[in-house]
Amino acid sequence: METRTSRKLGVTVVAAVIERDHQVLIGQRPRWEWHGLKWEFPGGKMEPSETPRQALKRELREELDIDAEVGEEITRYEHQYPGKPLIQLIFFRVQRFSGEPRNLAFEEIRWERPSRFPAYDFLDGDLDFVRRLARGEI
Repeated sequence: METRTSRKLGVTVVAAVIERDHQVLIGQRPRWEWHGLKWEFPGGKMEPSETPRQALKRELREELDIDAEVGEEITRYEHQYPGKPLIQLIFFRVQRFSGEPRNLAFEEIRWERPSRFPAYDFLDGDLDFVRRLARGEI
């Protein structure tokens, strides 16, 4: 039986669903990183001194060189990869930003229609969210 203490939260990860012209920006993790070449949403780990929105604004500057207006929270849930601490994932909608996204952290970035997401190899922690986006439930 799994207890709450065995599922201690490790980190909080924030991610952006950046929308433009009915498409969403996704990034492919660098090949040398953990889960290399898997697709994900831009974002990253929240620092202890940050709120989730502050962390996402910082991450989007670092990864894409954009100044984002972080919108509504879409969803949050917990996920645990085998042998790793439990993570909390928080997804936010981003519909406004200044600057043109530049790839500063990924193997590749792409604008893609959510209906096409099932064709991409996303991180396991994102799969349920990706399926719901693809079906138009979010």
